[in-house]
Amino acid sequence: MPTDSALEKRALRKVTLRLIPFIIAMYFTNYLDRTNLGIAGPGGMNEDLAMNATQFGFAAGIFFFGYLIFEVPSNLALHRYGARIWLARILISWGIVAAAMAFVPSHGWLYVLRFLLGVAEAGFFPGIILYLTYWFPSSMRARATALFMLAIPMSSVIGSPLSSWLISSGNSIFENFAGWRFMFVIEGVPAILLGIMCIFYLTDRPRDAKWLTPDERNWLQSRMDAEEEGKAETFHYPVRRSLLQPRVWALSFVYFGMVYGLYAMSFFLPTIISGFQETFGVEYSIVEIGFITAIPYIFGALAMYFWSRHGDKSGERVWHVAIPLFVGGVTIPIALYLSSPFTTMVAVTITCMAICAALPTFWPLPQTFLAGAGAAAGLALINSLGNSAGFFAPYITGGLAQLTGTQNAGMWVVGAAMVGAGIVTLVLKAAPAPDRVDPNLTR
Repeated sequence: MPTDSALEKRALRKVTLRLIPFIIAMYFTNYLDRTNLGIAGPGGMNEDLAMNATQFGFAAGIFFFGYLIFEVPSNLALHRYGARIWLARILISWGIVAAAMAFVPSHGWLYVLRFLLGVAEAGFFPGIILYLTYWFPSSMRARATALFMLAIPMSSVIGSPLSSWLISSGNSIFENFAGWRFMFVIEGVPAILLGIMCIFYLTDRPRDAKWLTPDERNWLQSRMDAEEEGKAETFHYPVRRSLLQPRVWALSFVYFGMVYGLYAMSFFLPTIISGFQETFGVEYSIVEIGFITAIPYIFGALAMYFWSRHGDKSGERVWHVAIPLFVGGVTIPIALYLSSPFTTMVAVTITCMAICAALPTFWPLPQTFLAGAGAAAGLALINSLGNSAGFFAPYITGGLAQLTGTQNAGMWVVGAAMVGAGIVTLVLKAAPAPDRVDPNLTR
C-alpha cells in the first residue's frame, strides 16, 4: 500500500497533467477573444468604423455589462449541472459571437456583439476557479490557479504577435475583407472546437475520474470533501449569505483594483507603444507593436508562477496580494513620464509582473471561508463586480486620453485603483472569524 504522501503526489500529478493544460488552452482562447480588440483597434478597426478613443473604450468595456448580469446565475448552473456540460455551452456560444464580430458594419453593431460576448462568456472564469476547488487541496490552490492563469500572459506573449500577424496577413490576402475582420474569424473558431472537446474530455469530480486508480479517486475525493465540510461547518456561508456578506463585497473591490490595471494594460498598451512613434521619433509596424506588447507578459508569466508558489509554500496570503498591488500602482503612472522607449517599457514590465503576481494569489482569500453553492455564488459575485473594471478601465482611460490628449491622466487613475485595492487587502486580512451561529439560521 502506498503511503498517503506518495498517493497524494501521484494523484495530484495526474490531475495536474490531465486538467491544467486543457484549462490553460480554454482560458488562453477566452482571454484572447475578449482582448484582441486592443490589437484590432490600431490595426485598422478604429479607422474603418470611424471610432474615437472614447467609443473604442466603450466597445472594449460594454462586454462586462453582460458579464456582470449573468455571472452569478451561470456559476450556480455550473455547480448544479457540472463543469463538463456547462463549460462546453459557454465556449461554443462565445466562439460563435467572437467570430461574428468580423462582420460588423458599424461601431453600433460592435457594441451589440461585445455585449453578447460578455453574456456568452459569463461564468467561465469563476467556473474554472470553482472547478479547481473540486480537484486541488487548499495547500496548492494558488499554484493551481497560477498555472491556469498563465493563459493571461501567454495570450499576450503569443496572442499579440499572432493577432498582429493575422491582421497583416488578412490585409495582404483579401482585397475587400479587412485584416482585423480576418483575425476575429480565425480566433473565434478555436473556442467552438474546445467547447465540443469539453464534453468528451473533462471530468466533473474526482469520484468520476476513471483515469485515476480507485485508491487515488477515493483519497482525493475524501480530501476535497473534508476541506469543504470543514469550511461549511466553521463559517456557514450558503448562497444568500455569500451574496450579502460585506467581506465578499470588499474582496470584490480588491479584485476590481487589480483587474482595472490588467485591462487598462491589455487594451491600451498597443496604443501606448504605437504612440512611441510620435513621442520618441521611432517607427514600428503592426507586427512589431505586437511583439513589443508581448515583452512585459513574458516576465509577468514568470512572476505569476514563482510568486504564487512562494505564497503556497509560506502559507501567507495577504501580503502576497498587497505588495504587488502597491508596486504596480506606483510604476504604471511613472512609466509615461520616462525619457525613452526602453525605460518606459521597463516600468511597464514591472507593472505587468505586479498585476500577474497578484491575480492568482488573490483567489485563495475568498476560498478560505466559502464552500459549496456559497462558493459558486460568492466567487461569481467577486469576479463579476471585480470585472466591472473591465468596463470602467478602458472607458475612463479612453475618455481621459481624448480629453487631455495623452494617456497620463488615465494611468494615474489606474495606479490609484491598484493602491486602494492593496490597502483594503491589508485591512481585511485573510479570513473572517469562525462563526458561532446555528448554520440553519443562515440558509
